[in-house]
Amino acid sequence: MKRTCKIGSIVAIAAIMFGCKTTQQIADKETHQFRYEIEATDVGSQGTYQLKVWTYSKDANTAIEQAKKNAVHGVIFKGYAGKAGVIAGQRPLVSNPALETEREDYFKPFFTTGGRYQQFVGLANNGAIASGDRIKIGKEYKIGVVVSVNVAALRKDLETAGIIKKLGGGF
Repeated sequence: MKRTCKIGSIVAIAAIMFGCKTTQQIADKETHQFRYEIEATDVGSQGTYQLKVWTYSKDANTAIEQAKKNAVHGVIFKGYAGKAGVIAGQRPLVSNPALETEREDYFKPFFTTGGRYQQFVGLANNGAIASGDRIKIGKEYKIGVVVSVNVAALRKDLETAGIIKKLGGGF
């Protein structure tokens, strides 16, 4: 076991020394471009949204983790359209899209790998991807992942951090 750790450490050090990027570093870079599509899939339990997030990535396996980040990002900054007569669309939690760069001190660590975004999102269907939800487009994949976002807890966290105003607090 110690030998594996030493080999892993040597590979990581070599990657840093020679400027190589790990799969996770590449995925994080792709995520911070926030290229994704988001759609409602089903009505979640109270305080949650169940969404399908289409994430673009060169590595199909890392797209699942990136989809969780994208889902939370979408709920905060983009919102999503609903399905006529089935599921209502939702506006983003913030009304000012520039807030992401204005409050980079909050959002950059929030969306890093292992960041706090994980507290508010989970995979539906244990992260299983339907056969039609893995599409090869050129040199990358478009992967559809169904996630559940705890919007009530996310809203409360953003209110506590002073990112958004409390509901009913503006009257």
